[in-house]
Amino acid sequence: MLHGIDIAIVVIYLSGIVLLGLYVSRRAAAGVDSYFLSDRRAPAWLLAVSGGFSWFDITGTMWIVGLFYVYGLKAMWPQWLWGLPLAAFWMAYIGKWIRRSRVMTGAEWMKTRFGEGPAGESARAIYTLVAVVTAVAWLSYASVGIGKFWSEFLPWPPHVCATVILGSTALYVILGGMYSVIYTDIIQGLMIAVASVIVGVLAFMSLSALTIELITSAGWTSVAPVWKIPDAPDVTYKFFGLMIILWVSRGFQMGTGGPQQLYDFQRFLAARHPRDAAKIGMLWGVFFSICWAMMIGMAVLAISRPDIHVTDPERVLPAVLSHGLPCGLRGLVLAGLMGSYMSTFDSTVNSGAAYLVRDVYQKYMVPKAGGRHLVIAGYAASAGLVVAGLIIGSTISSIDQILQWICMALGGGILVPCFLRWYWWRFNGWGCSVGMFTGVAASLVQVAAWPEAPEYISFPTIAALSLVGSLAATCLTKLHFLKKQR
Repeated sequence: MLHGIDIAIVVIYLSGIVLLGLYVSRRAAAGVDSYFLSDRRAPAWLLAVSGGFSWFDITGTMWIVGLFYVYGLKAMWPQWLWGLPLAAFWMAYIGKWIRRSRVMTGAEWMKTRFGEGPAGESARAIYTLVAVVTAVAWLSYASVGIGKFWSEFLPWPPHVCATVILGSTALYVILGGMYSVIYTDIIQGLMIAVASVIVGVLAFMSLSALTIELITSAGWTSVAPVWKIPDAPDVTYKFFGLMIILWVSRGFQMGTGGPQQLYDFQRFLAARHPRDAAKIGMLWGVFFSICWAMMIGMAVLAISRPDIHVTDPERVLPAVLSHGLPCGLRGLVLAGLMGSYMSTFDSTVNSGAAYLVRDVYQKYMVPKAGGRHLVIAGYAASAGLVVAGLIIGSTISSIDQILQWICMALGGGILVPCFLRWYWWRFNGWGCSVGMFTGVAASLVQVAAWPEAPEYISFPTIAALSLVGSLAATCLTKLHFLKKQR
């Protein structure tokens, strides 16, 4: 259980963040551009800080700390999924391409690529579906992690903890829009950086001759990849070599395929001009990399403490916070972790609501709606996404299960069309629509019929089905157009 000092630190921090979010809510209510894109006037460094730290959340931290606990420094390989390849492509050309479109969402951007006709509208509709499904999936993932995390400190089951924490922090996100997301992310980023330094120093001080000998003899300090981890606690962690192949290939393809359809895309659209968008791409991965010191430090603290025993690697982080940190410092680190959770949570809610309002409500229901009307619709869409995430998250028990499904199954289903839209000039809106629909449908069938399928089977299978759909639809519609011309 938490000491009163730790609870006070966390409560003061959360209260300050919520008040700041509510304070800027008046600016966000000025119009739909203000609510979803902060009037496209935020500086590049501010958007990069917000984006970089939004990748760092409690749920993902629990997963990666578990990987370090099991694999050692080999767990740096998942960095290929995010920080290493993405910044190069986003900085070089993709960021400024996105900003030049002057649209509001990634779905609306489809008309920039495929035109205003039926093919472009089809691609926009399917992309909206993918974005909303992805937003709900990420919010479900967040609720699983936050529930597991706080159930170690509060006398409630995980789903109750998730409901209380998500519900209490959703208010400032719903009212403050993109302004609250960006400005609160600055404070949250500072808290994350402070927590990372504290944990890194404590981990260094905890090292003893016995601990160093233990981790060295076990190969913990080696980053060299191995094919298999024989003593892994679960089959999910055993086939390390296959996971490296998937991580590296997925990260490279994510970089070349552009930002994902949620808040990554939104940050570039909110930039002041294309040059700022390129700067965002350059700085994004730099800020995200700061957080890895905390994750490595948590694993070292768990190994160096003989009183910490866990069978579930995903519970290493809360176990270290409960037993490995002194009073006061525990509260500071908890506040930093809460900041990381809120940074991802608020970004996901705001960007998901943008798709529902811009690409569904305004596009098909009330096309002549005014700015204030659409802001109120944004409130409702944000609240609906939070509720959906909580409901679905209550049915999921494993962080690794939902994360791997999002990244490998759902992500694999949209990976090929996202790549082809940038580089294949003959690729059209029908190919994009069919490819994405096929991939998303296959990922949903997989999670319903075979939820335990290993990633090295589900990822290439779903990606291959999406590729077949993309190529078939593009080629068939191309032949159709040629026949009409003749």
